[in-house]
Amino acid sequence: MTSGQIHGAMRGEVAYATSKAALAGVTATVAAELLELGIILNTVNPGPVNTGYMDPETTDRSLDELDRYIQSTPFGRVGTPEDPAELIGWLSSAGSWVVGQVLTTDGGFGL
Repeated sequence: MTSGQIHGAMRGEVAYATSKAALAGVTATVAAELLELGIILNTVNPGPVNTGYMDPETTDRSLDELDRYIQSTPFGRVGTPEDPAELIGWLSSAGSWVVGQVLTTDGGFGL
């Protein structure tokens, strides 16, 4: 899993952006190395997915700011863990022809 920093800046998150950009950057090279072993590698950029960090009781952001942010997304919501899981499930079966790609499944957030 990578992150949306490959599509734009995220101020104050240099270390995080660096680690995620590294994953996206080496995807094709590592996929080429693993393919001869029968291992298919892709990287998924899930976009904003609430894994608990946006819940009112656990967020470090103001609830008003968080609500405005969520309402500004194309579908008026952020992703759930099930959203990128659908793509990962497909890649694990029917998507086996897809190799060495960075795939974004962000509900249009990056548009």
